[in-house]
Amino acid sequence: MAIITEEPEEQDPNLPQIKPTKQFKPQKPNSFPSSGTKNLKSSTPNPFTFWFYFTLSVSLITLLFISISSLSPQDPKSWFLSLPSSLRQHYSEGRTIKVQTRPNQLPIEVFTIEQGPVVSEHVVIIHGLGASSYSFREVIRSLGSKGVHAIAIDLPGNGFSDKSMEELVEGSNGGLGRFWYVYNEIQEKGLFWAFDQIVETGQIPYEEIEARMSKRNKRKVVKSIELGPEEMGRMLGQVIGTMGLAPVHLVLHDSALGLSANWVLENLDLVRSITLIDTASTASGALPLWVMEVPLIRDMVLGFSFVYARMLNLCCSKGFDVLNADAHRVLLKGRDGRRAVVSTGRNMNLSFDIAEWGRSDGLKGMPMQVLWSAGWSKEWREEGHKVADALPKSTFVTHSGGRWPQEDVAIELAESISQFVSSLPKSVREVKEEPIPDHIQKMFDEAKNSGHDHGHHDSHAHVQGDGQDRYMDAYGLGHSW
Repeated sequence: MAIITEEPEEQDPNLPQIKPTKQFKPQKPNSFPSSGTKNLKSSTPNPFTFWFYFTLSVSLITLLFISISSLSPQDPKSWFLSLPSSLRQHYSEGRTIKVQTRPNQLPIEVFTIEQGPVVSEHVVIIHGLGASSYSFREVIRSLGSKGVHAIAIDLPGNGFSDKSMEELVEGSNGGLGRFWYVYNEIQEKGLFWAFDQIVETGQIPYEEIEARMSKRNKRKVVKSIELGPEEMGRMLGQVIGTMGLAPVHLVLHDSALGLSANWVLENLDLVRSITLIDTASTASGALPLWVMEVPLIRDMVLGFSFVYARMLNLCCSKGFDVLNADAHRVLLKGRDGRRAVVSTGRNMNLSFDIAEWGRSDGLKGMPMQVLWSAGWSKEWREEGHKVADALPKSTFVTHSGGRWPQEDVAIELAESISQFVSSLPKSVREVKEEPIPDHIQKMFDEAKNSGHDHGHHDSHAHVQGDGQDRYMDAYGLGHSW
């Protein structure tokens, strides 16, 4: 039996060789995903990305609305009616006094509140930057119950005192301003007014044109009140003189010493004693003013009560709750108070040295007391000992509150002030009798000579009301006095 075998054909070496194709094997579905599967997975939305952009958008919109609302001025009466009831009650118990901080400016109104009998020792409390008389409400109430006449003052730019004022400034004298002036002159006097003046007088009326242009270019602008040591001295002296308080026991809190130090040295006869409450050796205060300057940060801090409360807890006092902090926030934010506080902070005497001030000749016999926080921080305790060393004749007393102890331990603070004041000899005041006007004295003499004396005497007194009639009508709601 024959076996037939096939031999492979020999290929022509000149022809290209063809490689045998590999046999196709089915692949597992998960081994090599196709491009369609990749696109499907990449197009799946990430929920974290959505919520990130959503939160960012809401935050930016909120900040935008806060910024816009802060730029729009609020009517003073509407602002007052929107205040919490505690602030409105505080305002109703006080009064405003007109003072002039600069010679060529209009008077401004300063808010004051007092408690206690007026015939006792007068204690005048000056708060630090960012605070107000409202923060000392419990202190003056406690002092009043102890028989001390306590007066708290809102510095200009703070609390219920004026925070801005109108000023006349020169307008623009550029090309557009001159063109607008010429246009108004033509409308008012006609096209040939200057030509008629040349014909009548023989000269161009330069002086009249310049005077009219200067007058027309002046415009009213609203500027925030900038309080410096000089303005502070004028304000403090006028308030004490108007209320007839001299001599006073002066209580200076926080940064108030840097503003009042010069006035104290110049008016030693008006000061009976000095009490410093957590006053640093420099002019700096507890409230960080830089927070009020940075746009986004200040909008966030002044826009939300809990954020402002958190800042006060970190920097000033741990006793602030959200409601109490909100009252301070409203006072600082309203009527452009933030700008006034920042401007005052820039005018502070940064070169003030408490050791040099304490070595002044006039302060050698001045009774002094330093009230200092014992538990705020180690660094702050060391600062307190530094202040006490700079004032060696002062009495150093610690308290359990923070850097704004009027919010933490108001009763404890009032007790220390009351004990210090009562330990000193009573103040001697010179009582000046008010002269009787000539026409009133003439009426008295005629009634006495005619035998119709109806019980009038040569002396008279002015009786004030129950307190409500003394309020200034600052917001169109109170009574003038």
